[in-house]
Amino acid sequence: MTMDVQSDIEGRAACGVLTIDLGALVENYQQLSQRNAPEKTAAVVKADAYGLGVAEVAPALYEAGCRDFFVAHFIEAVRLKPHLPVDARILVLNGLMPGSEADCANLGVVPVLNSLEQVANWSATARARNTTLPAALQADTGMSRLGLEPRELETLLAEAHRLDGIHIDIVMSHLACGDEPAHDANARQLERMRAVRARFPEAKLSFANSAGIFLGDDFRGDVARPGIALYGGAPLGGHDNPMRQVVRLEVGVVQTRTVQAGAEVGYGASFVVRSEMRLATIAAGYADGLPRHLSNAGAAYLGDVRLPIVGRVSMDSIILDVTALPAGTLKLGDMVELIGPHQTLEAIALDAGTISYEILTSLGRRYRRRYLSPAAR
Repeated sequence: MTMDVQSDIEGRAACGVLTIDLGALVENYQQLSQRNAPEKTAAVVKADAYGLGVAEVAPALYEAGCRDFFVAHFIEAVRLKPHLPVDARILVLNGLMPGSEADCANLGVVPVLNSLEQVANWSATARARNTTLPAALQADTGMSRLGLEPRELETLLAEAHRLDGIHIDIVMSHLACGDEPAHDANARQLERMRAVRARFPEAKLSFANSAGIFLGDDFRGDVARPGIALYGGAPLGGHDNPMRQVVRLEVGVVQTRTVQAGAEVGYGASFVVRSEMRLATIAAGYADGLPRHLSNAGAAYLGDVRLPIVGRVSMDSIILDVTALPAGTLKLGDMVELIGPHQTLEAIALDAGTISYEILTSLGRRYRRRYLSPAAR
């Protein structure tokens, strides 16, 4: 079977369609870049570009002018490298596991150094090669997740030989509460980051994530690194979302039925029908990134009509109450909207008791993926 035939069969066999609008993605990058100008705007493409396909997303961002790409793990850098031109720079947020330093140097990937041990390992790699290797250095300014603590930074500065063979191109930290503009942690982290930057005056500063770009000039630094906002997620909580929607998810109907009062719906009989009801079962579930917490809580849409989820979300299916539609409206193979113009990413995340990041990065591989190029929009 040829790849084209395989692709055609998979397209017809898929349980739904995940449309990824690369034109909207590019517009989001351009909007963030304009807001951040004249400083550089990178892109966070970890977790397979937040689940949307880094092989398609990263080249589109490169064509839009992005040159710095952040991933979480070195394995992601290895997989991303073939999809970008040689002048693109890939940085690894979690730094390197022991033993991967030589491969990282060979590929020209830049690690983010988060501990004295990572610093020592990168320095040893550079000295063994009798060369200087670039790196970013992360400081923990209050999140207690990644980065050197203040005492470790003091050790590093007091013992300059620890940085032998390393050129610190970027100093960085991460905002813990950037999506809550009024949170006092933002000001505390900014003050600490300024103190760190003062100790590395020749390095560029990277501090702003998606939310940080909207917090004002003080937070932006030299290299912003947006993530969720690129993919259409709201950068700030409690505010209108200025980003274009990138994702649309439609799922096919497997079966419809009419049930009578007293009928039990789904696993655990968690929903009991009170009066005659029409139901539709759709072909996606928690294995496809639709969380079980949508059970008896979320909804799909057909046009403007909301179709509540009844019963528990299963691994491969969800049951909808379609009584609001005229009888016979839905039939086998018809599509309903889970994410799109009638239901935003944030809305479905709220119904699921989670965040947009988790929804995006969980969308499975059983959907047919349809990419809209910037030129095709």
